[in-house]
Amino acid sequence: MTDIIKPPQLLSAFTGQPEINKIYNIDALSLLKAMPDASVNLITVDWPYNGVKDEEWDNQWATDSDYLAWIKTHLLEMRRVLTPNGSYYGFASPSMAARVEVLTGERFNVLNHIVWNKDGGTRANQASKETLRAFFGESERIIFAEHYGADGYAKGEAGYSAKCDELRGFVFEPLRAYLAGERDRAGIANADINAAWCEWKGVNSTSQTQKWFSNSCFNPPTLEAYQWLRETFSRLNHGGEYLRREYEDLRREYEDLRREYEDLRRPFSVTADVPYTDVWTFPTVQAYPGKHPAEKPQPLLRHIIAASSKPGAVVLDAFAGSGSTGIAARDLGRDFIGIEKDNTWADYARERIAKAAEQAQQMELAIG
Repeated sequence: MTDIIKPPQLLSAFTGQPEINKIYNIDALSLLKAMPDASVNLITVDWPYNGVKDEEWDNQWATDSDYLAWIKTHLLEMRRVLTPNGSYYGFASPSMAARVEVLTGERFNVLNHIVWNKDGGTRANQASKETLRAFFGESERIIFAEHYGADGYAKGEAGYSAKCDELRGFVFEPLRAYLAGERDRAGIANADINAAWCEWKGVNSTSQTQKWFSNSCFNPPTLEAYQWLRETFSRLNHGGEYLRREYEDLRREYEDLRREYEDLRRPFSVTADVPYTDVWTFPTVQAYPGKHPAEKPQPLLRHIIAASSKPGAVVLDAFAGSGSTGIAARDLGRDFIGIEKDNTWADYARERIAKAAEQAQQMELAIG
């Protein structure tokens, strides 16, 4: 059951640690400030559009600058609560997308400016073309981002780069150190190994050894390359025995390390069967009684959650609306935290998520 949490006064400061799978009826910034550092794995934020919808929540800023300043205060907290290997997806209207993206880039490393093609031309075909003074708006934008330094790059915020390095744990270091140690024990220079590799493969490369011995771009050798290194070390050192560990033992260790590393890296999983470019086509949610004015389609939300989180992850939706993100998260085996300032929509989100969970359970029982 998804609970709805209401503070005594809507805008009062929240104290304590937010619980998962709940809709909090509170101002988003109030709850964000109360959340612990690095406590959510994925953030989806459907910002108000700023004057696009005839709703009070979309017309609360006197100027665009006020709107962007408001977003900035939220981004500061979102950066703090997102895990170092987490992902951020922020929706934006075409008219504001460029400015929202620049603002996002001050806090996160923007990976993609995704164009969501919403209707495939249906609304555009109904427009009065003769009266248009600009191209008809048929898309929405989604800014996809990660932390600066999320894969250990030496850029961006030093504090988070350090956190990412700590999280990453340099899990390949024992394996790299073994290979490099055997090279040093044999007293062989990288240049000699590179020259022998080029002669054997018939290629011209001066960087092959960087893949095997460098901690900045380490890439373990294949079985064939490992056997070649063993023979080459011996030949270049006039018969010494090196790399005596069996490759199968090394491979098992490497696979364990890789699994550990993949658990630590930012999740990203797409296939040819789902949208994997930066242009997505998802139909909008058709009108129905109780539909939220800015409701996003379940297939789109599921795509985001499946691509950028793992089962058991915590998904944060800071402007939950009617609870669509919560439904998608629960259906995919993720937990969520939803924030919705409007009393009516917060109540509706709770009821909608609970109903969807009940229907899913009934379907499972019917199938089972």
